[in-house]
Amino acid sequence: MEDLSQKHFVKVVVFTVCALIAFAANSVLCRLALGAGAIDAAGFTIVRLVSGALVLFLIFLLQVNNGQTTKGSWFSGFLLFLYAITFSYAYINLDTGTGALILFGAVQITMICLSIVAGNKLLPTEWFGVAIAFVGLVYLVLPGVAAPSAHGFLLMATAGIAWGVYTLKGRGSENPLADTTYNFLRTMPFVVILMLFTFRDFHYTAYGLALAIVSGGVTSGLGYTIWYIALRNLTATQAAVAQLSVPVIAALGGIIFLAESITFRLSISSLLILGGIFLVVMGSHFIPELRFRK
Repeated sequence: MEDLSQKHFVKVVVFTVCALIAFAANSVLCRLALGAGAIDAAGFTIVRLVSGALVLFLIFLLQVNNGQTTKGSWFSGFLLFLYAITFSYAYINLDTGTGALILFGAVQITMICLSIVAGNKLLPTEWFGVAIAFVGLVYLVLPGVAAPSAHGFLLMATAGIAWGVYTLKGRGSENPLADTTYNFLRTMPFVVILMLFTFRDFHYTAYGLALAIVSGGVTSGLGYTIWYIALRNLTATQAAVAQLSVPVIAALGGIIFLAESITFRLSISSLLILGGIFLVVMGSHFIPELRFRK
């Protein structure tokens, strides 16, 4: 029985790590596409969501019917669209460090606040871990932060709030693939509306389209499905704080794929963020008297 529990724990960790890597890769793809002007923000969002919906729908059709009938919700579909469009447009007005701080700060605050409102009390180790992880994130991005425009700040904060609520909605998913597929499909009416308002400003290159397709079909569609699977075994606090590792993973991706250098600041902030996550996720397991929850 203990061996089965350990296998389950390992599975949760693997799915969580894979999802976080997908989020980081998604951020890198978005920055490559928009930063280089390879595609406009609306076009990137449209291609991203359409390709994600198409890939997931094809996989869903090949899945053996397991009797579960969950099909996401219109509210989750709207949150997914809201996150995608505000995220893309925010990066027109914000630099990478500012955007990461606002986005993941908003995600963390949203999820933890809603969790507390729902009656979940944080353990002392969770409070301490949250504080350490957030300090690490601030230390990583604050030195390069420029004063954000009000427009950019509001867009990225909205993206963070939308993603935080979308994540909480996914914690109860019985069929992550079905829910994610239908959530993507439900963004299509919003995508059509966006196209009607922005088609005159479309500009794209083959490179930009390729980045958007990979972002939608792989790092968004499949990544979000994996995230929904992991969420079934994470508390809201654990899920919120774990996402603070995404900027660190993205920075490491820049080192590996873009030949960026390893800095002392990156090393220290990574230790703080990952250490804080470790306290939040593992604290109650290592301190027996804190294992209970109300």
